[in-house]
Amino acid sequence: MVSKQHVWFDGRFVPSAKAVVSVLTHSLQYGSGIFEGIRAYKAKKGTAIFRLQDHVRRFFNTAEIYDMRLPVDRKTLTDAIIKTVAKNKLDACYIRPFGFYNDQRIGLNPIGKKVSVVVAAVPFGNYFTNKEKGIRCSVSSWQRINSLIMPPEAKGSGNYLNSILASMEAKKSGADEAILLSHEGYVAEGPGENIFLVQDGRLITPPKEADILLGVTRDTIIKIAEAEGLVVEERGVHKEELYTSDELFFAGTAAELTPIVSVDSRRIGKGKIGPMTRMLLDAYDNIITGSNEEFSDWLTYV
Repeated sequence: MVSKQHVWFDGRFVPSAKAVVSVLTHSLQYGSGIFEGIRAYKAKKGTAIFRLQDHVRRFFNTAEIYDMRLPVDRKTLTDAIIKTVAKNKLDACYIRPFGFYNDQRIGLNPIGKKVSVVVAAVPFGNYFTNKEKGIRCSVSSWQRINSLIMPPEAKGSGNYLNSILASMEAKKSGADEAILLSHEGYVAEGPGENIFLVQDGRLITPPKEADILLGVTRDTIIKIAEAEGLVVEERGVHKEELYTSDELFFAGTAAELTPIVSVDSRRIGKGKIGPMTRMLLDAYDNIITGSNEEFSDWLTYV
């Protein structure tokens, strides 16, 4: 159980139940924390953390964007992540580094407030319970945040209120997940996932300019597709292209590759996992389990 796990908290391990802060903590009150989501898998040579350095790099980029002065460097955080997985004796897990203002003084401005860093690792299965059959999505009435409002390239806690609103709306309408559009009306992403379309044998995904998070799994899929000789297009995607796509899927650390079989009650393709999605999913599985030597440098063994 999660309550029995140990977390790395400012340089030492403590039981997760004892890793407590005040209810007035700045990042709890104002959403001023930053985080990453990382997966570790049971691979052929042992437990392997997937693309650890890329996630750590993005964590520090987020801190820079939000001008948060972290009390750790990249090596310290990297070591803490590896040690946390080992400490909890997990073959496979979801890892959550979290930086936050550990200060209970009331006031928006966090400058000068103490920053703490926590690393947790917990058992984790499929993010979507019906992932194998594919999920149903709806286009949200909420727009994706943009750089004039909040930095979409950062994984800041407050950013995800936008995602939460969209996801709740989708579930209340009977869908499994939402798809958000950019402020210019182009397809952006899911609440916590990037999106890919397959059309006429081409793999298409929204570009950076669509206010997306530059996902590590998104980059993984693009590199796998290119290695397989597929045509990959990063371009603006109109909403109606979702309805006429041959295949559609989400990509993200939690969601991994999750097929989408309908959008706004319109069936996508044949309403089941398509051949390109299946090929990419199989290739992804081979990489994370250490069966593909070409991408072995993406695995950090514990």
